[in-house]
Amino acid sequence: MEIKLITDTKSQECDVFVVNMYESEKTTEEIVNKYAIEEDHFEGKFGTTYLLPTYGKQSARKILVIGFGKKEEFTPDKLRQAVAKSIKKAVQIEAKTVTFDFSGVDFDYTEQLVYGANIADYTFDKYKTKKDKKIETLYISGDLFAVEKAEKIAKAMKFTRDIANEPAQYATPQKLAELAESFGLETKVYDREDCEKMGMGAYLAVSRGSSRPPKFIHMKYSTPNPKKRIAIIGKGICFDSGGLDIKPASSMLTMKDDMSGAACVLGIMSVIKDFNPEIEVNGIIAACENMPGCSAYKPGDILTAKNGKTIEVDNTDAEGRLTLADALCYADELGVDEIIDLATLTGACMVALGTVAAGIMGNNDTLVKELIRTAEKCGERYWELPMYEEYKESLKSEFADMQNTGSRWGGASTAGLFLKEFVKNAKWAHIDIAGVAYLDKPQNEFIKGATGAGVRALLNYILAQ
Repeated sequence: MEIKLITDTKSQECDVFVVNMYESEKTTEEIVNKYAIEEDHFEGKFGTTYLLPTYGKQSARKILVIGFGKKEEFTPDKLRQAVAKSIKKAVQIEAKTVTFDFSGVDFDYTEQLVYGANIADYTFDKYKTKKDKKIETLYISGDLFAVEKAEKIAKAMKFTRDIANEPAQYATPQKLAELAESFGLETKVYDREDCEKMGMGAYLAVSRGSSRPPKFIHMKYSTPNPKKRIAIIGKGICFDSGGLDIKPASSMLTMKDDMSGAACVLGIMSVIKDFNPEIEVNGIIAACENMPGCSAYKPGDILTAKNGKTIEVDNTDAEGRLTLADALCYADELGVDEIIDLATLTGACMVALGTVAAGIMGNNDTLVKELIRTAEKCGERYWELPMYEEYKESLKSEFADMQNTGSRWGGASTAGLFLKEFVKNAKWAHIDIAGVAYLDKPQNEFIKGATGAGVRALLNYILAQ
């Protein structure tokens, strides 16, 4: 979809001209007021639509009225969802060109409009012989800088969603490494032997059951005299069978998405040069598959992580935290100021927060709070979870420094406390995107499948530094 900035939206020729209507208020279009409101009693409740043919009497073939609901309750989130609803309606009637003309909005909505349009126009039809219908051109008025920024972020979201939607036969550790190397950044890809030399015993144990070799990926965006140095780490389990503690078939069906954190990091790093931020950004992925092959790690095994801590394997399906443990050690040894990891880590987080918010926790309150604020501004939701010391009790092992799982109660917090053991110096935040990274049915502006969770929040955070 191409977005074109114009100054005169009302005279632009297009298939669909989209206008807004607040509940119990008239619009700026007399034809809408006459037919939609006076004759058909359209009320403008949030998310409702009214389609009006113009029969060649206006520059647009049809006018689409989107309900904004009560004005005092209207928010940027609702605007983005309304835009998405409009785009989906336009696609449904096979429109190719759409013009937006909103009035009476009390905030700058340019970025949210661009996000909403791109999110709604997304489909993953790579493997379909008959491709899905999409909008070709979108006409809007607005600030050029805001549009360009939002378009780049939307591009990163699309990249992320595409990779997370790919089947595991395509999105292998090797493929993730190849993608990382294609961005033109300083990139190192470490193989199994390299990781053995670095002492990554936890990460390598997870990879042992798969015939596909692990790839530890480090991408680096540099700038002279950076104001800050950060690392973003994405969980990169390209397929999670559960290992020897194998998952039920129904739970395994969507486990291609267990690398959604890695996909987010790849999406961010794919566009980072377009923004030229004045900070150093390190993108890190410990990519592998968790499979029950003949060499698979076993319950009861004791692993040694990169920092020397020993871990008793209580369950092989708690593998993500093991790969992240060594990735966190690696990032901390880089001497960065901040580390942020994203992971589809625990079902417990999904039980707690559902599919509308990610869980966040960390060792620095300022960092955690700033990420929460940034996420909220751009359309994502993070909810801080506690890391009380009492949760740590269930991670104790009789034979090692800790075990990789704890009590089922407070599972997301327990996982966070486990990860904390592998960050010594840097400020650190952990974002559990288990519930929001992949949807099993449409929700708000998103269709079923990958959502690109984390891209908007982290890119906006990086750009604000």
